[in-house]
Amino acid sequence: MINVDEEQQPEREERVVSPEEIEGDREERVFEGLRPKSLEDFIGQKKIKENLRVFIDAAKMRNESLDHVLLYGPPGLGKTTLANIIAREMGANIRITSGPAIERAGDLAAILTNLKEGDVIFIDEIHRLSHVVEEILYSAMEDFEIDIIIGKGPSARSIRLELPRFTLVGATTRAGMLSPPLRDRFGMSLRFEFYTPEDLKTIIDRSAKILNMEITPEGSMEIAARSRGTPRIANRLLRRVRDFAHVEKKNVIDTEIARKSLDKLDVDFLGLDAMDRRILKTIIKDYSGGPVGAETLAVSVSEETDTIEDVYEPYLIQIGFINRTPRGRMTTPAAAEHLKKMGIL
Repeated sequence: MINVDEEQQPEREERVVSPEEIEGDREERVFEGLRPKSLEDFIGQKKIKENLRVFIDAAKMRNESLDHVLLYGPPGLGKTTLANIIAREMGANIRITSGPAIERAGDLAAILTNLKEGDVIFIDEIHRLSHVVEEILYSAMEDFEIDIIIGKGPSARSIRLELPRFTLVGATTRAGMLSPPLRDRFGMSLRFEFYTPEDLKTIIDRSAKILNMEITPEGSMEIAARSRGTPRIANRLLRRVRDFAHVEKKNVIDTEIARKSLDKLDVDFLGLDAMDRRILKTIIKDYSGGPVGAETLAVSVSEETDTIEDVYEPYLIQIGFINRTPRGRMTTPAAAEHLKKMGIL
């Protein structure tokens, strides 16, 4: 049985079902082979793949750079992986950076002036670019040239530099935070959707093969069902189940060991962890199902308001357990039914 002691909550940075990259993922970079290297190997996101294949083939036939691409959607769905695939399919080099890393206009200018014809620059968290940096990006994306200031004071002068034609791939989890001028300069805007359990099962089967693990179809589906529609979580859970299997000297990951391992990790059959269930239980029992404000809820569960809104709520809303209303958060009958099945209510 899953431990339902809601007072024992895991620390946020160690959440095994977090869609964000955590320390354990960075330590597992030795398994870089888990990342697909081509559009054919990339599982799921069928519409995105089909459209990208057409755009890439057309650009290569015309011997042109691919138009700028904006990838947006929840974390952990493969935006960085797809950016690398785009560069590989175009036969181009890729330069990877992030919005917070580009602090000054000079940082962006240094990156852009070192690009070669046809190169790809990938900016993760592009919504976090400063306004000054964003202004320079406008002319770089549209006209492939930038203005830089030489000197200071009265002797300062502006020089316009031409840039090689390049492809900017931007990734964001918050497309609504992009300014309209920046968003309009992307020729393609591709939205990532959560994965189906069937697609996640295919990903898990592929990863298990790369990791030299034997897994039954039922075992991989058990992990897929608890992965919250996110490949990053699916691969992380697979590695943790592998640890349990090795300790228990199991040569094959089947339904029994998968279920037992995930129950010990406190991940239930819908992918909810202890804090998810605690949030639902608090709204239902302490506030009669809501509505309750985010600040009040955060105090009740001893968590930050931003963390409640950005980390926990999105998945609970996606699966229909919480509704956001003008008066606050409310749980749905499905949430109460789930907690009853878990023996919490």
